[in-house]
Amino acid sequence: MSVFKRLRDLTLSNVYAMIEKAEDPIKLTDQYIRDMHEDLEDAEKAVAAQIAIEKRFKQLYEEQEALVQKRNEQAHTAASIQNMDLARRALEEKKAAEQKRDEYKTSYDSNKASADNLRAKLSEMRDQLTEMKNKRETLVARYKAAKAQADINKSMAGFGSNTAASGMKRMEEKMLQAEAQAEASNEMNSKAKSLDDEFESLGTNKAVDDELAALMKQYEKKE
Repeated sequence: MSVFKRLRDLTLSNVYAMIEKAEDPIKLTDQYIRDMHEDLEDAEKAVAAQIAIEKRFKQLYEEQEALVQKRNEQAHTAASIQNMDLARRALEEKKAAEQKRDEYKTSYDSNKASADNLRAKLSEMRDQLTEMKNKRETLVARYKAAKAQADINKSMAGFGSNTAASGMKRMEEKMLQAEAQAEASNEMNSKAKSLDDEFESLGTNKAVDDELAALMKQYEKKE
């Protein structure tokens, strides 16, 4: 039946294989679940219709079986009072009822077998839908974990790249250059300061020499 097309044409293993390869397995899984829900609803209607047919033939069979029993009792009653005509008529209707009973029994058995088969398929579809829903939860967790890992890997990829290493090396060279310039500037400032100090020291020494010379002259006069 068409309502069982996915149950017939697709096994869950094939479905799962397609989902695993999908770009967005969650969307594909949700689509399969929606499709299976629709098929399940159609299947339930088909099974209900088949069960109705099964019950109708069972009812007809049981009615004819009851009629067979009734006509059989009536035939015995008519025979007990020696009413052969009435007994014959009862037996004739009993025979006709037996024929209908057997026909209805055959139809009932056939439709019951079909209904049982559909019940089994319907149960299988329900099990597959439940399994698919459970599978969805697993897929969602796995997909989110994989996506998070991919995002992290993408973010961390630059840390070990040649570009990052080259950039770091250039920064180190600039730092060394800046430090060298700062050191050279300090040396220049230091030299300039020392020169001024020397000239200032010369001025101080001259005053001392002048005072010493004057002092010495005083002692020369006394001699």
